[in-house]
Amino acid sequence: MKKTLIVGATTNPSRYAYLAAELLGKKGQPFVPIGIKSGVLFGEEIIDIKSMPEIRDLDTITLYIGPQHQEEWYDYLIGLKPSRIIFNPGTENPIFEMKAKENGIEVAKACTLVLLSTGQY
Repeated sequence: MKKTLIVGATTNPSRYAYLAAELLGKKGQPFVPIGIKSGVLFGEEIIDIKSMPEIRDLDTITLYIGPQHQEEWYDYLIGLKPSRIIFNPGTENPIFEMKAKENGIEVAKACTLVLLSTGQY
């Protein structure tokens, strides 16, 4: 299965990052939640993004942080060498998208929830 990094993970059930974790789990997709908030999300501890942990065998990064909060993480996230980065609605960022493409990373401007729900993930 494809491992997904959820950037901007939260335990707040009204947030899309929470719903993505829930749906990834229901679909049997392994995920790693990372963000600035602590907690446990469907059995997975939210990792502090400031620690910039090494995450191996990563397929997808799905972004749930706005462009104004992405720049400090460009190098870290690209350095994880994902196959793709999903820019969910509201996270689109032409600069980050270009940097990802320059590093051979597929860029998708899409909604993780829709991709999962329609079998396109």
